[in-house]
Amino acid sequence: QVQLVESGGGSVQAGGSLRLSCAASGRTLSMYTMGWFRQAPGKEREVVATISRSGDSTYYSDSVKGRFTISRDSAKATVYLQMNSLKSEDTAVYYCNFKSLATMWIDYWGQGTQVTVSS
Repeated sequence: QVQLVESGGGSVQAGGSLRLSCAASGRTLSMYTMGWFRQAPGKEREVVATISRSGDSTYYSDSVKGRFTISRDSAKATVYLQMNSLKSEDTAVYYCNFKSLATMWIDYWGQGTQVTVSS
């Protein structure tokens, strides 16, 4: 089992910045990737950014590329999402994701943190 605790959401004006954190505990050695997804009202959950176990490989959705940066602290089993130049369309509940590969693929999710960007 893996437990995820998120922090850092809140409200900000357009153009502002926020930093999300997600701390993993439990069977963290099974990590394949960690990342962030988001879900806006009435929309499906979508991937925002992911980072590999080694930290060498990252992925960003086109909508956040150049504005958001994902990073991780392997010693703390924590992943961060630095969000700059926020737009109203970034408003959503952001979920931390831990993709585990041991004997099978398992996705673990955080509880979600609200990000609200006002224009």
